[in-house]
Amino acid sequence: MKKTLVQKLGLLGVLSFLSYAAAVFVSPLAYPGYNPLAQAVSDLSAADAPSLALWNRLSADYNVCEVVCIGMQNRKTKLLRTGVRLFALMQWISAIGYRMFPLSTSGYAGTFQDAMHMATTAVVVLLSIVSLSVVILAGVKARDCRAYGICAGIALAMMLTGAVGMKLVPASYFGVVERCSVF
Repeated sequence: MKKTLVQKLGLLGVLSFLSYAAAVFVSPLAYPGYNPLAQAVSDLSAADAPSLALWNRLSADYNVCEVVCIGMQNRKTKLLRTGVRLFALMQWISAIGYRMFPLSTSGYAGTFQDAMHMATTAVVVLLSIVSLSVVILAGVKARDCRAYGICAGIALAMMLTGAVGMKLVPASYFGVVERCSVF
């Protein structure tokens, strides 16, 4: 059976995930004293982080591959396309916002740059929730979109588990539940 261009380019989604996962799990090796159990992923890409150069190399394919993969989705229902486009918009904002406004230093120093990083995070989280909810709704309404809806439901559940977990676990385990949310 011959694979279509959309199916072949769909592998970019896997490459995107692997690029981000490599950045999250390998970059701490270049950050002496980094504690993945307690520290946020953003600390790895802070402007003064010793791991910044490695983070940038490892995560280079993340946003680009994700947006190209998402952009190839042009089938199914209008509701699914809307959810996918909102998700692509979130990816663009994430790619641009976090590159323009990395944390100024590990943690939150209160600078303008840090405030913009947090504003980017707020927009990314809001668009993630809205886009995933729209894709879930598309999966509920149309049988041929069900797999998309299930995957979006799993992603939203992990995101919410991470958000709730960050409030429930001790600060020494913040990094563990935060990773549920970012993945």
